Amino acid sequence: RGAANRLSNDKVLEATALIREGRIYELGRDYEAGMPLFPGRHYSLTIPGSPTHGPFGENQLVGHDELVSAQIGQVGTQFDGLGHVGTRIDGEDRFYNGFKRRDFGTPYGLARLGIENVGPIITRGVLIDMAAHKGVDRLAVGEVITADDLQDALSEQGTEIREGDAVLIHTGHGQLWMVDNDEYSRGGPGIGMDAARWLAAQKIVMTAADTSTVEVIPSEDPNMAFPVHQELLVRHGIYNMENLNLTAIAKDGVYEFAFMFSPVRFKGGTGSPGNPIAVK
Repeated sequence: RGAANRLSNDKVLEATALIREGRIYELGRDYEAGMPLFPGRHYSLTIPGSPTHGPFGENQLVGHDELVSAQIGQVGTQFDGLGHVGTRIDGEDRFYNGFKRRDFGTPYGLARLGIENVGPIITRGVLIDMAAHKGVDRLAVGEVITADDLQDALSEQGTEIREGDAVLIHTGHGQLWMVDNDEYSRGGPGIGMDAARWLAAQKIVMTAADTSTVEVIPSEDPNMAFPVHQELLVRHGIYNMENLNLTAIAKDGVYEFAFMFSPVRFKGGTGSPGNPIAVK
């Protein structure tokens, strides 16, 4: 379970104690045709016939089913599990906890590190509004968020990060979603390596952002591919959630809240779709 082992009954109680107004923020995006996708990924939803079934019985019941085709854990609002990325070392692909791909990777699901092992995440959530801190509507594509940036923004907000927290970063990049998908997908602002290491040192459970990667793209080092993913997921077992809608919660200045998300239990899956929520 990686960093999910930091979740506890006390952490749930800490989170629920933050609910004072009953305001709910849905942080997930609609899953729809035409949404931004990582190159090579696919999403479609079809209704086979209309109605798909029926009519049945004297009451003439009719009904619909849907058929979804997608890399279902890695499109739209997506939660990256520990089997999502690894590192090739001396010809051997190694994932979190040193697991070797040849020992658990199969075409029919992962024998280890599957998304079904994560369990529900109910914890204290912290929003870091980097766009507000920088005084802009949105950070530029390729703008690096440093550890100092995170700490300065937290200080400005009067917020702190605690062990077991979910840390959400608002960059403003999400305003491009389904408005200018080409610009959204061209890259994004995000945390760099020193910010990732600092967050890992805080012993958090997960990072999330209103971008497609959470980390800065293009990478600080053009020769590196998604190094923050490796730092957080592979080295520290810290989960990652992408393509969130943080516009409303940032606008309302809600920086501390109960965060709730339960990954869909796709046995052997690398990730999960879903609609995380924040409750204040």
